[in-house]
Amino acid sequence: MNLQGISQLLVSIKKEGLFTMKADGKLCIGTHDGNFHCDEVLAISMLKNLPEYADAKIIRSRNMAILDTCDIVVDVGAIYDPSRHRYDHHQKSFTETMSSLNPDFRWTTRLSSAGLVYYHFGKRILSQILNCQEEPKMTHLYKKVYENFVEEIDAIDNGIATHDGPSRYRITTTLSSRVGGLNPNWLESGKVSIEERFEKALQLVGSEFMNKVSYFAEVWYPAKINVENAVNNRFNVDPSGAIIEFPSGGVPWKEHLFTIEEEKGIENTIQFAVFPDDNGGWRVCGVPVAVGSFELRTPLRAEWRGIRDQELSNLLGIEGAIFVHANGFIGGHKTREGALVMAKLSLNKS
Repeated sequence: MNLQGISQLLVSIKKEGLFTMKADGKLCIGTHDGNFHCDEVLAISMLKNLPEYADAKIIRSRNMAILDTCDIVVDVGAIYDPSRHRYDHHQKSFTETMSSLNPDFRWTTRLSSAGLVYYHFGKRILSQILNCQEEPKMTHLYKKVYENFVEEIDAIDNGIATHDGPSRYRITTTLSSRVGGLNPNWLESGKVSIEERFEKALQLVGSEFMNKVSYFAEVWYPAKINVENAVNNRFNVDPSGAIIEFPSGGVPWKEHLFTIEEEKGIENTIQFAVFPDDNGGWRVCGVPVAVGSFELRTPLRAEWRGIRDQELSNLLGIEGAIFVHANGFIGGHKTREGALVMAKLSLNKS
């Protein structure tokens, strides 16, 4: 580089504020300037949860000489090299997915800068947010947050549709679309600060990420443990091992049950769940064949369906029956004993 080039670079670096940043001893996160997208906003927002990047200066530029002074660069530069902390996915040679980087993972969606940062830093980021390093909790949360938050950002940024063929309707309220909407529109060009809009995007994405992490850690994971305990205790409920019991109602158990059965190699074992309801009674619920399906592994007996109260009690042979739904997926009884009788009799034929 000649003297004029060096001079121009120094002017650019000074303009970007790097002299001040280095003097302060702060690290620097680099990304591209111009319109911003959800993937690099999420990548930077996640990095800001780590102590070393909490106060990092964000440099938005496409000048590689400037970006080369940054400690970590995301979504620009056409380089993926974790040893150099370079996390771009736009180069033609890039084809990485969570599965290609780690064969133990099943996700095959092409990664964006968000996915790359999450792959390499995600577990540390979650541990920092939750102040927790407990295993296997962190591994479960790491996978859940990717599948239910980050993967969507990866797919949208890489133009991967959720379906084949034309969609029936447009979805315009995703996090990616809301971040995109913060970019100045054609009437605002030159009239608003794109850097201020970028800061708003960081706040929006950061808030949604934190809310998701908090939900999965404080609601989803305790439910998983609750269901796992119920499955482990199933033979104390009934010798068949086909009935699980929850000590309280409201546990979102169905999604977890399928995963836990698969993990334990006991697929299709559990047929009914019993649990207290909000009115002091008990419910018995059939297990669907899949999450979201209306088809049941074993429904409550056909002759009970749509029957209520004393008539149902007479059929059961035990007082206190409340109802059985017309499709046999759920029933109610005033007592735990009665709910278990409904499940046990249904096991022996519907």
